Amino acid sequence: MNRGAQRIRPYRSYVYAYPHKTSYRPLPERPALSELWAGERKDALSLYLHIPFCEVRCGFCNLFTRIGAPGELTTRYLDALERQAVAVREALGDTEPVRFAAAAFGGGTPTFLTAGELERLCDIAERRMGADLREVPLSVETSPATATADRLAVLAGRGTTRVSIGVQSFVDAEARAAVRPQRRADVEAALGRIRDTGVPVLNIDLIYGIDGQTETTWRRSLDAALAWHPEELYLYPLYVRPLTGLGRQAGADADTAWDEQRLRLYRQGRDHLLAHGYQQVSMRMFRRGGAGGTAPRGPDDHACQTDGMIGLGCGARSYTSGLHYSFDYAVDMRRIRAIIDDYTEAADFTRAEVGRRIDGGEARRRHLLQSLLQAQGMEVAGYRERFGSAPAEDFPGELAAFAGRGWLEETGGLLRLTPEGLAHSDALGPELFSPAVRHAMAAYEPK
Repeated sequence: MNRGAQRIRPYRSYVYAYPHKTSYRPLPERPALSELWAGERKDALSLYLHIPFCEVRCGFCNLFTRIGAPGELTTRYLDALERQAVAVREALGDTEPVRFAAAAFGGGTPTFLTAGELERLCDIAERRMGADLREVPLSVETSPATATADRLAVLAGRGTTRVSIGVQSFVDAEARAAVRPQRRADVEAALGRIRDTGVPVLNIDLIYGIDGQTETTWRRSLDAALAWHPEELYLYPLYVRPLTGLGRQAGADADTAWDEQRLRLYRQGRDHLLAHGYQQVSMRMFRRGGAGGTAPRGPDDHACQTDGMIGLGCGARSYTSGLHYSFDYAVDMRRIRAIIDDYTEAADFTRAEVGRRIDGGEARRRHLLQSLLQAQGMEVAGYRERFGSAPAEDFPGELAAFAGRGWLEETGGLLRLTPEGLAHSDALGPELFSPAVRHAMAAYEPK
């Protein structure tokens, strides 16, 4: 790694979507969904259903979720989700083909719902939205405590092709340090139940950079995960964010030594998985060679850079070519509870409430960013075909800087991150944010 790369903090922000929700703002015109989706391609949509409930909230979590669901809250939430699904499907219309190429249930923890409620969730996706869950890839997130046999049986029976379980660490002391109360014995039992379902793809999430974690304990978690031969593994760096449990503790986020620890553990984890036959898909994602990916059957033709997405639930976002939209966003538990309550009482889901417009420049940035952060890279010819220009013409300064640090190379018509570039994905990604998005994110008041 050259000297320039060493001066840059490797862990600035995990870019899982662009623009980030903190750049969204209330939409004064509240555009009708029917108008937003008119003329959009709808033949390869992604469908995401968001369940904002967890049995506990981990210390590092800044997701839109609440602890528990008193009274009949899950019933009221599913009622609202169904009302929203009916309104959205009507807004999509029938003048052009409407087809879903992928589906996912996330959260929160979707398996916080009971087995009967999970059946209803699947019914909403199929009967209200028209998604054929048995013919498209369906990914569902779970946790050790909620991965019960009856819930998993429902998911397997409804066509789930991938179950992702957040383990984070197989070392009990590390789990406690991350404010994630769990015992390894319970984690192993949950993994056994998932494997018993026969769902084709098991993903295990692990976290590095936990207080007290060492190369030895990190290796212990990696080997414990590998013992289950998961088709996928995600290795996440720990972040300490405002308003989270860990964020209320001492500010280790500015600690250079912590950066060095996370980078060291990342490289150890990456090399260990590569040595065990896994292929690196992105900085975080590793797929076992010969595992086939997340779509053992049915089409797998949704492209996040170009295709639309329908999000149902108060924490989900939706994408058209010209607008990304959602509901209000918060991290603080009281604000989240209020937003969920408002959602369950809403009767009108025909308009977009909060979002951000996507112009041609932002579309270029999003395509480049989301393509580059994948290990396979981006086809320069495909970019030119879509936008009528070359990436180097649109982003000369950024791409030259990445290449100068040894992060980026162009070979065989592909722009692709080097291994060192992949390691610095969380530094590289934010450098591609537009000035307008950066300004909006900086002006966002955490709530």
